[in-house]
Amino acid sequence: MKQDLFEFDRQLHSLLCEHFSGEFTTRQLRDAYAALLPPSSFRLADVRVYVYEQVRRLIRIGWAEMAVQRQKRGQVFRMLEMPQRLQLVLVDGNFSLAVDPLKSPANEERETPCPVPSSKEGQDDQARLQAMLKETRLDLLSSLGETERYKQLFEEIPHLKGRFEGVYLEVRDRSSKLLGHVRAIENTLKAISAA
Repeated sequence: MKQDLFEFDRQLHSLLCEHFSGEFTTRQLRDAYAALLPPSSFRLADVRVYVYEQVRRLIRIGWAEMAVQRQKRGQVFRMLEMPQRLQLVLVDGNFSLAVDPLKSPANEERETPCPVPSSKEGQDDQARLQAMLKETRLDLLSSLGETERYKQLFEEIPHLKGRFEGVYLEVRDRSSKLLGHVRAIENTLKAISAA
């Protein structure tokens, strides 16, 4: 059988294999991918568009699918087995190539340091990060509460454990990921405040 070459971002592939091998949303994947990029080197909106396009590519080739329940926001996607016809080629730096080169010429980017944001831009960044931090902390608390409730249910009604342990493990993993998101945002805020 002739194999089709499929180029895919190495970092996204790593995230999908290690952290999102089950279900995920583009927002979760976007935040995790953004945490791997150098601070101040991207706009979150650009990362969202890039990640969404990569997820669409995975769906088109049959390596991922949308969950049955369709949602306008927070759509859940699910990874599938990699189709046998594909020959995966992992590549570096696809995100920077996807960003409009007119906005950030490659030669300038390497030779000049990132411009220091004005105080207004810095305040805008801090406000956005504070909002993201608040939202992510709420998600984390909700996820931790869900984890705690499953543990209590297993203690009070032990025969439920067999049926719901998989769900419990997914929620616990989500809590760990959200904690990582909180730390990444907090570290970014500290770095911006110190600058």
